[in-house]
Amino acid sequence: MSYQSLAKEILDLVGGEQNVVGLTHCATRLRFKLKNRASANKAEIQKLDGVLTVVESGGQLQVVIGNEVPYVYKEINQIGKFSVDTNSANDEKISIASKIFDIISGSFTPLIGAMAGSGVLKGLLAILTTYHILSPDSGTYHILAAAGNALFYFLPVILAVTLSIKLGANPYVGASIGAALLEPNFTGLIAGKTSEFLGIPIVPMNYSSTVFPIFIAIILYSILEKFLKKIVHKDIQMFLVPMLSLMIMVPLTAMAFGPFGVYVGEGISGLISFLTGKSGMLAGAVMGGSWAFLVMLGIHVGLTPIVAANLANGADPLLAMVAAAIFAQIGIAIGITIRSKDAKVKTVAGSTVFPALVGGVTEPIIYGFIVRYKRTIPYLIISGAIGGAIIGFFGVKQTALVLPSLFAIAVNSPMVPYIIAIVGSMILALLLTLVFGYEDKKKIEVEKIIEENKVEAGKTMIKKEAIVSPLTGVIKPLADVDDPVFSSAAMGKGVAIEPTVGKAVSPVNGIVTIVFPTGHAIGITSDEGAEILIHIGINTVQLEGKYYSPVVKQGDRVSQGDLLVNFDIEKIKEAGYPVITPIIITNTDRYIDIIDMKKEEVQAEESLLTLVV
Repeated sequence: MSYQSLAKEILDLVGGEQNVVGLTHCATRLRFKLKNRASANKAEIQKLDGVLTVVESGGQLQVVIGNEVPYVYKEINQIGKFSVDTNSANDEKISIASKIFDIISGSFTPLIGAMAGSGVLKGLLAILTTYHILSPDSGTYHILAAAGNALFYFLPVILAVTLSIKLGANPYVGASIGAALLEPNFTGLIAGKTSEFLGIPIVPMNYSSTVFPIFIAIILYSILEKFLKKIVHKDIQMFLVPMLSLMIMVPLTAMAFGPFGVYVGEGISGLISFLTGKSGMLAGAVMGGSWAFLVMLGIHVGLTPIVAANLANGADPLLAMVAAAIFAQIGIAIGITIRSKDAKVKTVAGSTVFPALVGGVTEPIIYGFIVRYKRTIPYLIISGAIGGAIIGFFGVKQTALVLPSLFAIAVNSPMVPYIIAIVGSMILALLLTLVFGYEDKKKIEVEKIIEENKVEAGKTMIKKEAIVSPLTGVIKPLADVDDPVFSSAAMGKGVAIEPTVGKAVSPVNGIVTIVFPTGHAIGITSDEGAEILIHIGINTVQLEGKYYSPVVKQGDRVSQGDLLVNFDIEKIKEAGYPVITPIIITNTDRYIDIIDMKKEEVQAEESLLTLVV
């Protein structure tokens, strides 16, 4: 896979550089903030080789890549030089809930790598000290512990930076506000029960590792900064706005926002403890059974502040509970690896196991297999819920922020029921996959009929849909197309045609779902549900519409044989572009088989493909 070509395809399909307001990435996803999400072609993005799926959540278009996302992000940024977020106006109205999740996601996403690394280091140290490999009194331990603890201790400072950037405020002033809460002059006040500021009493608190106080402070600081920039003359803004911001925000945080944020965090933590205390088994079953779906919706990151607040108070039950879901997904991946007869499926499924075991990264399993093989979803729910219920029943809690993985075992207490739960979830999911299979039962039965009876075009043993040729010309296999996205069938199966007549007609009765502004590509959805892409020429999008004259628009209803577009074959060739035209069934996964007519030449409206349902 070429990261450069994938990046270019994704950027084109999200609506181009002009449609991107901001871009970030997490462990597995590109997170686009777009001016107009309707301009993004999700269906085509999802068909790209290297893209696992596309999710819309929190006002973002999230393109799930997997472990190679940093490389794709780098290539996209080489093209567009996008910031985490820009001040460009977003024309789309976003709900309050979406804005909240967007802020949380945008603040924590840049920290995920550092948090995961620090967490794994803390887990490794816990293992080394538990088995007396490393003494907790040694200098080596203290240095490594400092490395593992630093991010979490100074979380108010680091979070102030990412949140300020997300909100468009000065990140260095934001960091200074967070750092003030940990500065020795301030922390020295904690020894006393009360103190005062200009005669106003304050209650000193320990803000290390806290989340909610700095969230409240920076949100209000971003508002204050905008106000100050309106009233302070631009010639003195450089020093006066930061000075006033610090003079106002640090005391207010100490007097009001900080204590309120701490109480909010403690309240949420207390509520979770109350619920788990009342029915830990039920709470664990719900978390274990639903975690994968929270990930699919992209809202799992919304729990991060709650987890961090719980850990600041000593321990967190949520991460312990969701570990059952993580290991259930690993069990399904192992089961598919063992059961599948397809070498490619075996290889890909097997490759997802290691990152999940050591890093807790399971998006490749979710989007690569569980979403694709929906038969495994009940296995995931059952296994995750049972494991989560065991963890909740025994009141297991996690004492450090380590993503659920093998390294997290050492930071969960009590450890024995935790191990029983995660291993049990993994084995149960593995056995369910091995015993009941992972592929759709109907698909297996139809494939068996095809194999046993050698179903060919023209027979009517199973439901089929006929696709006629949109072009007159010479038929070629997709492998002959000089474009890896088409030749690899990453976008779907089909054929290619070297046209001899510059007219493309509709191959089915249906609806025109997309007409590219350049006219070189048209998508149609048939009345039977087939999604067909007619891509006239390779890289012809660079002609910017020259030599193409579409006669239909998006949303038009067409009948088989209706003219879609006129194009000038000779002019396109003279411009240096091949006119070979892929005819792709982009929802190939819907069909058991796609059969071509084994012809060398074809006339428009002659039979071209048969889709076996």
